[in-house]
Amino acid sequence: MITFASQTLSMNPFLKRSINYPVIALLLLVITAACDKDMSVMLDNSTTGDVGVSFVDSFTVNTSTVQLRDMPTAATGSILVGKAALPNSGSVSSTSYFQIGFSNFTNDIPQDAVFDSLNLVLKPHSSRYYFGDTTKIQEINVHQLSETLETKTITGGIQNQAIPVYVTGASLFSDQQFAYTPDALGTLQFNPRIRSIDTLDIRLNQTLGQNLFDLIKANDLRVSSNENFREYFKGLALVPGDDNTVAIAFNDTIQVKINYSYVGTDGFKRTGAKSLSIVDRNFQYNNIEYDRTGTAFETLSPAGGGLAASATGGLTYVQSGTGVVAKLQFPSLKEFLQDDNISVNRAELVVETSSPTNTMYGIPENLMLFVADHDGVPTSFLSTPYGTGIQQASYIPGNQMGGNGSYRFNMIVYLKNLKSSTIYDNTSLYLSTGTPALFSTLNTAFIATENEKPKIKLNILYTKFR
Repeated sequence: MITFASQTLSMNPFLKRSINYPVIALLLLVITAACDKDMSVMLDNSTTGDVGVSFVDSFTVNTSTVQLRDMPTAATGSILVGKAALPNSGSVSSTSYFQIGFSNFTNDIPQDAVFDSLNLVLKPHSSRYYFGDTTKIQEINVHQLSETLETKTITGGIQNQAIPVYVTGASLFSDQQFAYTPDALGTLQFNPRIRSIDTLDIRLNQTLGQNLFDLIKANDLRVSSNENFREYFKGLALVPGDDNTVAIAFNDTIQVKINYSYVGTDGFKRTGAKSLSIVDRNFQYNNIEYDRTGTAFETLSPAGGGLAASATGGLTYVQSGTGVVAKLQFPSLKEFLQDDNISVNRAELVVETSSPTNTMYGIPENLMLFVADHDGVPTSFLSTPYGTGIQQASYIPGNQMGGNGSYRFNMIVYLKNLKSSTIYDNTSLYLSTGTPALFSTLNTAFIATENEKPKIKLNILYTKFR
């Protein structure tokens, strides 16, 4: 007999209902086309009594919210500066740190030139990315670093834990902070017209500019190489104002311009400039901070074990930058798959999100699944079926009647490995923003809820041999 079962997430047994025998042939034709190619089932009149094809979506999913540690945010190409707040998850802010240097060391400043001004030029990122409310005036403060930027090497510590799969070497991480002078070199208040802004020009401290100009004209050793210059000038930090409401991405092709003027051979006034820029992108990174006070996630931190959905009223979310992910566990799945009479034809994980796409708070275009070990460290990822690349589930809009959007993952290979090997024993799945946006944006998606439970389903189509 051919049976189907369908039920929302719960501990209840699978519910089944019979299908009339005359539709068997048509149904099997559809299933055979939809099944994984090496798992298709061929039936004839002599075997229909011994084989059943079933569908189940009632597996219990234990969900919790976890914050990842050691998020590398260097060399993303994005200088992210600003602050935004969401009602359910609190505020998040980004300060960008970077070193600057010379692209050439030729002293071509005319002898009679005089210093005019020092300014920082920022251009919006090509993506025109922003996260937050753009209707209010924003502020960027430029500070001089008083501490040298230093990369960090992640180790397993005394417990010899694994290194996260996304950490590939020494880097600058989102939780690192470096000291800077309390007085800003310059401040700019501006209207964040994201689509129309061409450049932001921030006038910097006149005394600093004069000093740099004099060093260059004098061929001082401090400006003879970038190594020497970094000893003298450690870098800049772009700090958002306290009342900012939006985080904005700028291109990392910044310019610090030392402007000067002189009289040309024709007697007319001429202008020129020496420019500094980010010469090593590995020393530009974004420091991400958050404040979840007053929310259900107030106690969430990288040091904790996460917050169960049952403790947050069913709420859970994923967020780029801060590294917030949703931990998924299927306590009865392994036992179900161990039945030797079961062969999985198709498996899909469906995650519904209640976050709309047409708001000021962007949601992830793609989600991915990390595989975390028994210590909660992401050590691998769910790959594309029968491939090696990261499987990224694209956002699927909801219907026009107000239905939730969703992300869908092909789980067939994961289930086959779970059934036939021990590689996924004592592991869990982390639902996360896809890369590279995970490290360069603040995009956030809340998982939809129903009866105070996250709307996450694992749909399995399988053949049962009797």
